[in-house]
Order: sequence, then C-alpha cells, then structure tokens
Amino acid sequence: EDFLNLIFKAMMKDSLNSSRPVSSAVQSSEQIEEMFDALSYIKGASLLLMLQRYLTKDVFQAAIEVYLHNHNYGSAQSDDLWDSMNEITNGTLDVKKLMKTWILHKGFPLVTVVRKGKIISVQQEKFLYRVEPENWTSDASYLWHIPLTYITSSCNFTHCTNAYLLDQKSGM
Repeated sequence: EDFLNLIFKAMMKDSLNSSRPVSSAVQSSEQIEEMFDALSYIKGASLLLMLQRYLTKDVFQAAIEVYLHNHNYGSAQSDDLWDSMNEITNGTLDVKKLMKTWILHKGFPLVTVVRKGKIISVQQEKFLYRVEPENWTSDASYLWHIPLTYITSSCNFTHCTNAYLLDQKSGM
C-alpha cells in the first residue's frame, strides 16, 4: 500500500510537462544529484515490475542472474541490464528497445481501450495532468512500447495470461 502511494506521487510529478526522463546525460554534479529522486527510484521500480510481469517471473529472474554474473565486481551501464534481458529472451523480444521508450521519454502514456463487439482496439497518447505554458514542449511524437497483459472469459488470471505489445499509436 505504501509503494502504491509512492507510485501515484511519482506519476503526478511525471505527468507534468516539466518532468524529465528517468535516464539522461548529465553535465554537472548538480544534475547528478537531481537524478536521484522519487521519479528515478519509484518510476524505475515500477518499470522493472512491469517488465517482470511481461517477461514472466522466471525469465526476469534468469536475466537478473545473468546480469549480476556478467558484471560482478565491475561497473555497468543501463544498456547492460537490457542486454542481459535480450540474451535470455533469445531475440524474441528487444527489451532494450522496449525499455528505452520508457526511460528516455519523460511522462507516461494514457492507453484508451475500446470494445466494439468482439473487436478490441487500443490507442496511446502522452498523458498530461496539467499543461504548464512556461515548460510546454510538444511530445506528440512520443511512442511507448507498452506491454499489455489481459485475460479472457475462457481462463482466469492465475492460469493463463495473454500478452500484447502495443508498439504503435494504435492497434487491435
């Protein structure tokens, strides 16, 4: 419950146009200090939970083990974690490409789901809580790779979860 409250606080901050990406190049020690805030930690943790759910717990755990083994007693960059994930998924999913859309964009998407009979369509756009004119930039080109999981009436949540990767503005 506490983590959920922290997530909503981070999302509120991230939904402002004055937000910043989780990962970006820094030029000064002040910029480094700014990077270590709730947005980095809470959004980062939420993104890892999203990825774990999409990859499955076992695949995610195996990728973390590969990452830790490959970089024990050394340094690493964020791409190294995604490379470990790619190694475990055997090229079936480009985790680096997926995650870069989340860590290099500020904000997060609003996903709209519309059902017409048996047809389900989804659409994404950047969510803004409040537009701040002094910080306004057009982010209309933002495109996230959004892992969507769903269940149908023929199965329950614990036994068969389906997955769909929304990597375009809209899909069916």
